[in-house]
Amino acid sequence: MKSGFRVLVTTLAAALALGAGTAGAAGPQGVTRIEPGVHRIGKAEAPLTLTEYVSYTCPHCAHFEHDAGKELLVGYAATGKASVVVRNLVRDPADLAAALLSNCGGDDRFIANHGAIMGAQDEWLGRLRDATAAQRARYQTGSFAARMQAMARDAGLYEIMVRRGYGKTQLDRCLADEAMARTLSENTASYLKQGVSGTPSFDIDGVLLAGTHDWAALKPQLDARMKR
Repeated sequence: MKSGFRVLVTTLAAALALGAGTAGAAGPQGVTRIEPGVHRIGKAEAPLTLTEYVSYTCPHCAHFEHDAGKELLVGYAATGKASVVVRNLVRDPADLAAALLSNCGGDDRFIANHGAIMGAQDEWLGRLRDATAAQRARYQTGSFAARMQAMARDAGLYEIMVRRGYGKTQLDRCLADEAMARTLSENTASYLKQGVSGTPSFDIDGVLLAGTHDWAALKPQLDARMKR
């Protein structure tokens, strides 16, 4: 986690000027969209709830997903030991495009969408870093949908999601979802007000864990809480 981390919420909000989203119902495989842009993996009545605050352009978040993603799902959520709530803390426009895609489709698709985008982070962020001046100009002009779609296309995010079984029309629609974008931006502002200052960050049962930003630091605290 970088010191001095700050999300440009006002910049994102100014770029949007949008509406609001609506919450959905529980999806199969133990995934529930508990509010727009927020997913719970596992049972709500689990004895412990771990909340992850993650960003798709944060390298430390990708490392966390690599180190802990499978173990959290199989060893904690699937066994009923804990439920895992994933909250997107949006850092920049590329992060927003990725978050719109991770939330694309039914609730049951979120886990694999999230893992695929995190797992390919080096690849798609590298393509954006290598973007030409002409490409970068397209990320800052035109409609909201055009900007998000141009960025996702140049990054190769379309390719990642097509391999997941999505069609271009559906991806275009998700990237143009200004209501979801507004929700993700407003959620981010709320998390910052609650004291979340970087990604990844975690709380257990609503208590933010200070100085905890990787699996090595989180796992002992999680296991200790379970023994109480």
